[in-house]
Parts: sequence; C-alpha cells; structure tokens
Amino acid sequence: MFKEEYYNGLTGLENFSHVIIIYYLDKANYESDKHLQRRPQNRDDMPLVGIFSQRGKDRPNKIGMTSVQIVSVDEKSLTVKGLDAIDGTSILDIKPYYPVYDKKDAQVPEWVTRLMEHYF
Repeated sequence: MFKEEYYNGLTGLENFSHVIIIYYLDKANYESDKHLQRRPQNRDDMPLVGIFSQRGKDRPNKIGMTSVQIVSVDEKSLTVKGLDAIDGTSILDIKPYYPVYDKKDAQVPEWVTRLMEHYF
C-alpha cells in the first residue's frame, strides 16, 4: 500500500507490463567470511562465485532490486508478480521497465539457467 502522498505517482503505470522494484533488505545479515563467496542457494551442484555474481540476499549493502510483471494498477496500489522480497519489505523506488535500457543482449553463465529451472 502506498502512502497517500504518492498515489498520483502511479498514473500511467497501467500502460507498462513490467516495473523494476528497488527495496531495502532489512532482514539481510551480511558476513564477509560467509557470504563474499559461496555457492548459489548453497547448492553443491553450483560453482563457488562471488556475491556480485549472484542475487543472494545477504549482501555488503542492503539494497535489493527485481524486475517484475505488473498484475494491476489502481489509484492507490500496484500489484505485481515475481517479487522476491519478504512481505512487508520497505520499497525504496519503483521504475518502469524500458526494454531499450533494461534488456540488452544479456548473457548469463550456464549455472544460472540450471539455478532458475524451477524457481517460479
């Protein structure tokens, strides 16, 4: 739910299919020796990679970001699909998804494809 002072900021968002949500990971607890390098989701079949090569929640900063599909927009709320944040997480900003900026010819390593096979 948005604060009333931001309701008018939703105007026009109904014409987009996706948004980028930036949020505060208040429950994250970064420990350098534990999180700087690890296997994604602590899976043995994943490679040992650095924190900046993965989307783990325990990060040196507490900023999270996800591109999500818009389900609905009304005058007071935005409903999305695919947000990987805990219910009640503070939203810092919402940005419309612009394919020209946000999706180029992206490339990911093979392990990311395996990691995400049954995620959603």
